[in-house]
Amino acid sequence: MKRLLSGNEAIAQGAWEAGVRVACAYPGTPSTEVLENLVRFEEVDAEWSPNEKVAFEVAYGAAVGGARSIVSMKHVGLNVAADPLMTSSYAGVNAGFVIYVADDPGMHSSQNEQDTRRFAKFAKVPILELSEPQEALWFVKFAFELSERFDTPVIVRSTTRLSHTRAPVEVGEREDVPLRPYVKDQKKYIMIPAHARRRHEVVEKRIKEISEFSNSLNLHQWIKGDSEIGVITAGVPYLYAREAFKGASFLKLALTWPLPEKLIRKFVESVKKVYVVEELEPFLEEELRLMGVEVEDTSNRSRTGELTVEAVKSVFLGQSLRSREPYPSVPRPPALCPGCPHTGVFWVLGRLKTTVTGDIGCYTLGALPPHNAMDTTIEMGASIGMAFGLEKARGKDFSKKTVAVIGESTFIHSGITGLIDIVYNKGHTNVVIMDNRTTGMTGHQDNPATGRTAKGEETKELDIEKLVRAIGIENVITVDPHDLKHTKRVLQKALDSPEPSVVISKRPCVLLPEERKRTSQLEPMWVNPEECRGEKCKVCLTLGCPAIGWKDGKAVIDPLLCTSCELCMKLCPYKAIKESAPDREVEVGLG
Repeated sequence: MKRLLSGNEAIAQGAWEAGVRVACAYPGTPSTEVLENLVRFEEVDAEWSPNEKVAFEVAYGAAVGGARSIVSMKHVGLNVAADPLMTSSYAGVNAGFVIYVADDPGMHSSQNEQDTRRFAKFAKVPILELSEPQEALWFVKFAFELSERFDTPVIVRSTTRLSHTRAPVEVGEREDVPLRPYVKDQKKYIMIPAHARRRHEVVEKRIKEISEFSNSLNLHQWIKGDSEIGVITAGVPYLYAREAFKGASFLKLALTWPLPEKLIRKFVESVKKVYVVEELEPFLEEELRLMGVEVEDTSNRSRTGELTVEAVKSVFLGQSLRSREPYPSVPRPPALCPGCPHTGVFWVLGRLKTTVTGDIGCYTLGALPPHNAMDTTIEMGASIGMAFGLEKARGKDFSKKTVAVIGESTFIHSGITGLIDIVYNKGHTNVVIMDNRTTGMTGHQDNPATGRTAKGEETKELDIEKLVRAIGIENVITVDPHDLKHTKRVLQKALDSPEPSVVISKRPCVLLPEERKRTSQLEPMWVNPEECRGEKCKVCLTLGCPAIGWKDGKAVIDPLLCTSCELCMKLCPYKAIKESAPDREVEVGLG
């Protein structure tokens, strides 16, 4: 039976068919949908974990316990899970253990473009690369077999283009994979130096065995064509190369580390010129050169962004590069949603002229105009530590105008330890935890602070305020960010306090189903053009709300976008913004 599946959906389907029992993840585009689909299967114990390290450890523990398990994350999530990754390679597995990682060439929703293939070699674990959804299903099933055959974790690498591409996929039934017995084995799983030294030798031997095994792996594809040109490639770049190099010979690799050296040499001997087509790092090219294989120079290939067919033709065939945007497009800069609970906080922080260290989430958009209320964004959880670092560099007087901003999910992910550091080391730094009751930017997943599991089951709800007090913060207060006056008073008091403070901005995301239902029953706000002072004011525009526009020298509100949060009405000094329009036809659109 065939179904139309995205790459991520195919990964989930393949894991289920492979008999997976445990699945763990922390949401992160472009990998999120894997766990969102695995929760549909009753046979799979699927969880959103507090962060990728915990997700890795839980899934790996399940694999050691005898259950086939998968952990999924985006590429920067693997940084968080790097510690258990490195040592699990030494310890090996019991049941199959797969690490699904989605890279993001082009940085569609990420802060860097790192290449997970480097991690695979660094950790000495095999890595499979995917080019299309059907392959995603097949490869993830094979990954479990490979893991068990060679006693190793296995990385399955995707990219944004594959993760979100849909195609017909042949699906099957679930394999009945028995739970493997758990046997105590201290020399295998306790990585004290005496044991780890022996396991390192096992790892080095294993890599050689996998490389030899890979030479006859039927997942590699050798497409025979013109003997003048041979192309070695893998993953999505194969699709671009296949279209650009008409009639050439291809060696499409499935397992890209360790490489099938004998197969590659045999292919190279069959052609006169060898090109390597890949995205981001020149990983395959470097590995081939280390093998002594002569390949065509690709130094003019960009190491940034996604490949296209045109880019491949330009680099390798010397053809002129066509514009990637042949049609004009309307610029649509990202913005906080109308009625977003973060809007009020950023408006206040801007008025207090604070230095704001930011984090990863919807609230990162507070860095953009008109708020311009953020100074740094580096990685998950960095805001708190960096704010404290600024205090150490600039002194406590500087910290009285410094605020770390972090979402509740990110605070749980990796912000708690930073707050402990502030208390333990007698800091002054203030923190705003923006609790919008969901993990918003990745698609509204639950987290420990929402009181619901990945499967939608009710569970214990983490009390962030009690947690913060337990850490040692005495000045903790929760505010409604739509109450601008109260929020401003509380933040100003926090900045003036000689002790560190935590302000919890708590209001649900306007895109949550219950909020959508509530706001849909409200009348949209309306601007009385006769009372609006137009160019002399423009205070409402400082909110940056997408529902507020400008037409004929006056503010206007799009009723289709307005969520009736009343922030603009509270700000308007001339009371020109009303709770509802008079009984007449309201023009839709901002013109």
